[in-house]
Amino acid sequence: MERSSRQPDDTFAGEARGELSPRAARALWWGSAGLVLGVLGTAVLVAGAEHGWRLPVALVLVLAQVGALRWQARNPVAVLALNALTGLAVWALLPAVSLTGALLAAQVTLCVLSATRPRRVSLWALAAMCLPALPAFWAGGAGGLAVYLLTVVLAWTAGQWRRAQRERMRAEARRAVVEERARIAREVHDVVAHTLSVMVIQAGAADDVFTERPEQAREALRAIETGARSALGELRLLLRAFRPDAEAGEPGEQPRPSLTRLDELADTVRATGIAVHVHHEGAVDALPAAVDLAAYRIVQEAFTNTLRHASGADEVSVRVTALGECVKVTVVDNGRTRQGSSAMVGAGRGLVGMKERARLVGGSLHAGPLPGGGFEVAARLPVEDAS
Repeated sequence: MERSSRQPDDTFAGEARGELSPRAARALWWGSAGLVLGVLGTAVLVAGAEHGWRLPVALVLVLAQVGALRWQARNPVAVLALNALTGLAVWALLPAVSLTGALLAAQVTLCVLSATRPRRVSLWALAAMCLPALPAFWAGGAGGLAVYLLTVVLAWTAGQWRRAQRERMRAEARRAVVEERARIAREVHDVVAHTLSVMVIQAGAADDVFTERPEQAREALRAIETGARSALGELRLLLRAFRPDAEAGEPGEQPRPSLTRLDELADTVRATGIAVHVHHEGAVDALPAAVDLAAYRIVQEAFTNTLRHASGADEVSVRVTALGECVKVTVVDNGRTRQGSSAMVGAGRGLVGMKERARLVGGSLHAGPLPGGGFEVAARLPVEDAS
């Protein structure tokens, strides 16, 4: 599992539509605006120092390009056209400014367009940006032509690289969700099969004592009703997930994971030398099977996260609160996140899996680094929705 405070669901939803988050769009604007002002603005000031009225006009055009960059993430096609025209105007006013420099803002926008729009659109934009190559050859010879074409192609290629990276991240997240749902479906199938088996046995017992001991038969029937309600809840969860070719558990396998076995799970972590503190509030032995299983797996994955990614961690605290209408599970370690441990922000398989488990029982989960150090996983799982 990769450790990150980012929420992958919202990020991938926006990027799937070719959009950037508001924070990313603002950072892109400030970065590109600073680049254009620093490079093109300086070049215009130097080249237009002795050109009278041309200097202020060129500066206004540069500021127009910088202002247009504010909307390049939302509408890169229009911004590219505007920046290309104003860049050519700057070059016409001040020929001492190279065409490559005058069209710097347009090249930045081309990179954004290549990263966020379909490839056929970006190829048309690339072809349009190559049209000024002939004037560049007239003004600067083969050297000017080569530099201009190289920068334009590099801008487009950088956008394509970023686009491929985003597509890979989305595919990885989707694959993690599919695999996690398949595993959840298999586990829920085992729980439902167990519940139905118990119901069959109880029905047979009720039939045997129905005449001689009616009160015992009523108790068996009440137990069947409780088990049936639980099984219906499990089936609803099963139908929400992708249904794989699930098979019942093999005979003789260990008891199913449960919060009642949390101390056994903690012992496996203590064996590695990490101190584990487990705190319980409320009863966890009467929880719906789906909630019980989800909570156990969340704690298990949080422990795995600590062992794999929490550098220097020597203490983990687990708190399980089963009071009222929900179960709250919190796992906190005191380690440091390893730099570069995540191939992409917020798309770790473990984190995606924990979120999917919480979501399928109607709950929510938050995971992220703490301000004073350490990492926290906090889940809230409603009991009524699952039962």
